[in-house]
Amino acid sequence: MTVAVYPGTFDPLTNGHLDIARRAAKLFEKVIIGVYQTPAKNLLFTTEKRVDLIKQSIVGSPNIEVEPFSGLVVNFA
Repeated sequence: MTVAVYPGTFDPLTNGHLDIARRAAKLFEKVIIGVYQTPAKNLLFTTEKRVDLIKQSIVGSPNIEVEPFSGLVVNFA
């Protein structure tokens, strides 16, 4: 199974983020959107809200998953 990891803070989530995720979903069997929990910048939304917004935006894309993570991306992957 080919899996792609798309990490970021997604704060705020943009149409560009969604476009990249949907395009990746056509190329890979599974796309995992990793929402970084503790970036060193001021955030507009909480991690839970960002995850929820992304999940609402990708309805109809069964091979895209959304997971919060902290630490290094390599460890998340």
